[in-house]
Amino acid sequence: MTSNYVTRDNYGMYATHTNDGPGPALMGADTLLGNDVCNQQGDSLGDIKEIMIDIATGKVAYAVLSFGGLLGLGDKLFAVPWAALSLDTVNKRFTLNVAKEALTEAPGFDKGHWPSMSDKTWAGGVHKFYGTSYIS
Repeated sequence: MTSNYVTRDNYGMYATHTNDGPGPALMGADTLLGNDVCNQQGDSLGDIKEIMIDIATGKVAYAVLSFGGLLGLGDKLFAVPWAALSLDTVNKRFTLNVAKEALTEAPGFDKGHWPSMSDKTWAGGVHKFYGTSYIS
């Protein structure tokens, strides 16, 4: 069974989507957790495990992407700048413009060793890798 923001919609916000209701411009954060992320070639790059919000600005800073491993074991986690993702409403998933092989070089971490995401040096390196702007 496919798991995406429509199948995780507990409140019916996407079932009766109109121009007046939620949709691709405004979405529930909990419905995005678990969404697939693919590159433009259609290769699976993992799924969204967490969404990190910059409390000072109220904006989404990163989506934490899980890639690799088997049944949740040995996964590598990546903090992907939100600006690097685009929503594919046709396939109900996110797209990230990164070759699957390039993720081996991406700044990542394991679930027991999260980086200090508010560290400006760390954030600058992550944004540089994904080609997004970092404003401190």
